[in-house]
Amino acid sequence: MSVFAAPMSGRVGLVGNDRLLAALVLGVMSFWLFAQTMLNIAPVVGADLGMGTGAMNTAVALTSLFAGIFVVVMGGLADRVGRVRITRIGFSLGILGSLLVALTPAGTLAAPVLLSGRALQGLSAACIMPASLALLKAGWDGAGRQRAVSMWSIGTWGGAGLCSLVGGLMAENFGWRAIFWVAAGVGLAGLMLMRGTPESRAPAQAGWKFDLPGVLAFMVAMLALQVLVIQGGAMGWTSPLALGLLAAAVAAGIAFVAIERRSPHSFFDFGLFRNRTYAGATLSNFLVNGAAGTLVVSLQLVQMGGGMDAQQAGLLTLGYAAAIIGFIRVGEKFLQRFGPRRPMVLGCAITALGIVLLMPTQLHLDHYRALALVGFTLFGLGLAFYATPSTDAALSNLPAAQSGAGAGIYKMASSLGAAFGVAISAAVFIGLAGDGEGVAWLQALTTFAGRQDNLALREAAFVALGCNLVMVVLAFLAVLATIPGGRPSARRDG
Repeated sequence: MSVFAAPMSGRVGLVGNDRLLAALVLGVMSFWLFAQTMLNIAPVVGADLGMGTGAMNTAVALTSLFAGIFVVVMGGLADRVGRVRITRIGFSLGILGSLLVALTPAGTLAAPVLLSGRALQGLSAACIMPASLALLKAGWDGAGRQRAVSMWSIGTWGGAGLCSLVGGLMAENFGWRAIFWVAAGVGLAGLMLMRGTPESRAPAQAGWKFDLPGVLAFMVAMLALQVLVIQGGAMGWTSPLALGLLAAAVAAGIAFVAIERRSPHSFFDFGLFRNRTYAGATLSNFLVNGAAGTLVVSLQLVQMGGGMDAQQAGLLTLGYAAAIIGFIRVGEKFLQRFGPRRPMVLGCAITALGIVLLMPTQLHLDHYRALALVGFTLFGLGLAFYATPSTDAALSNLPAAQSGAGAGIYKMASSLGAAFGVAISAAVFIGLAGDGEGVAWLQALTTFAGRQDNLALREAAFVALGCNLVMVVLAFLAVLATIPGGRPSARRDG
């Protein structure tokens, strides 16, 4: 079977098959399954390379940050220069980034090499995620697309669910570098599977120009805000440097909005948000992904405060991974039967319950570990119900000519949500635990059983996990406010 069938009237003209789908799934797995293992193995990597906690937290968040900054740009470019081409570029960048991380030397070169590799992994994701979603929209329709989206979601959400477990197992048994050698091999396999795929792009737009001013303003705003979130506690939230970063983020953000509203070739089309369903799916996607900090806090807590190694901590997420992979297609069936609203609401509610079960850090480690197994499983189950309905709701409400750019905005919400969620959670956790004094009001509410030498860590984890719970509750409310109920009467594809 050829990768694509002949063009059809009124469509981009491409019909995908399972070979292409497998390549796209491998592409997103390169990021979510392998690059995101750093959420769990950061303490191991830092100890091996001689890097401090602050530098490692930057390395953890950097990949999602770069993905979030560039995903819309690359999605727009994919519409213009070719979705297959941008996907292939993404694979190549991912292979190079993985090799850099795998080859990072200990000592003075550790930080620049590791951070460069992590940045390239983020750029790779920025290419692959929107271009692959645009190819799903162009190559599949109806129930076939929903199946393809489910398989793609297994690569993203399933990869995210497995990353802590895979990272811990590989780091303890083969060394953390083996993870990134495997990632490079997966990228190469994806490139091979895409051989012979005809190009897909939007109709040519007369006079189109690359929106460099808008891209630069967006980058400045996001970088300033991310540095402030990560390093604000260390530099002092009211210090001149912190206030300067805040001012730069606000000024660049205002300039970005002004540039995009005036530019006829803006890379970020605010007009897409006039569609209420697309806007709601994107906003809730940002907020749900913001709960990625749950993994960072919980796994660092049991390692730093409970003495567990990366493998033992990763095993706590086994139910999380199994639930996502096992139930994503159940979310697809819910979508087909009820429409997107009901499974998205249910998914957010179950995810929130999972976080609640991870919050009782006052328990003995043995009791907390048992509760964490259940909490992570519910966390994964909720994400499984949410994933396909949310993605399909966003794709179905995009005009065909803007599928790459629109998918880029949707995935920017994922990446920036994860980046800021991780950064905020880490900042709260490290900031409250770092002074060793703990959280006075929490000590007055409950008694922390067992060891008392890790009290500050446990109290800080409770508050940081609470921040993640707030994100999911806001996502729940966003879905209720924006996503229509009932089954859609007709496809809304442009």
